[in-house]
Amino acid sequence: MKELAVVLLSSGMDSAVCASIASQNHRLALLHFQYGQKAYKKELECFQKLVNFFKPEKAEIIYLPFFKTWGGSSLISNEMEIPDEEKEEIPSTYVAFRNGVFLSIATAWAEIIGATKIFIGVNQIDFSGYPDCRSEFIEAFEKAIFLGTKPETKIKIETPIINLSKKEIVEIGIKLGTPFHFTWSCYKETEFACGKCASCKLRLKAFKEAGIKDPITYQI
Repeated sequence: MKELAVVLLSSGMDSAVCASIASQNHRLALLHFQYGQKAYKKELECFQKLVNFFKPEKAEIIYLPFFKTWGGSSLISNEMEIPDEEKEEIPSTYVAFRNGVFLSIATAWAEIIGATKIFIGVNQIDFSGYPDCRSEFIEAFEKAIFLGTKPETKIKIETPIINLSKKEIVEIGIKLGTPFHFTWSCYKETEFACGKCASCKLRLKAFKEAGIKDPITYQI
């Protein structure tokens, strides 16, 4: 029997490609977080479509309202606007230690259900500068898993796209049949993707460089 893998699935293109990669050799347990992000409705809608597509063995939606209460990020705070240009080293859309929190919960779930892998779609090539997307962070967290779980628990963090360009991620997704039309990358909650935020720009650039039409609709 194939090993069980937890896949952190935000509904963005990176995490969807991760799910496609994981599905090649693993049974899937898909994990989605609702933490007050401005695009929460679209992300949840896309997650449900992706669950229907991948047909995982397990699927969970975790609600983390404290992020919205605490604020501190334009991705979640109503008092902060999401910028069209992110010039600072660590942009305002960074949510404090988000991947650390997500991986902690994923580790607990993985240990309970007997999963041996956690797939996360972090990327340190074409990314927004978030410190919790770097390979050094992932390596340190994997050590924490080893120290903080039962001796018989063996959980490895898989980051299959961490050193790929967005163009390469699109190409792999197309090869594996990733349903990009069920994904949402925009930081904003709109009927159609804004086409202006940093995430939309990275996505549009990736599809253009890959010579493939992005299947979702944009305002611009």
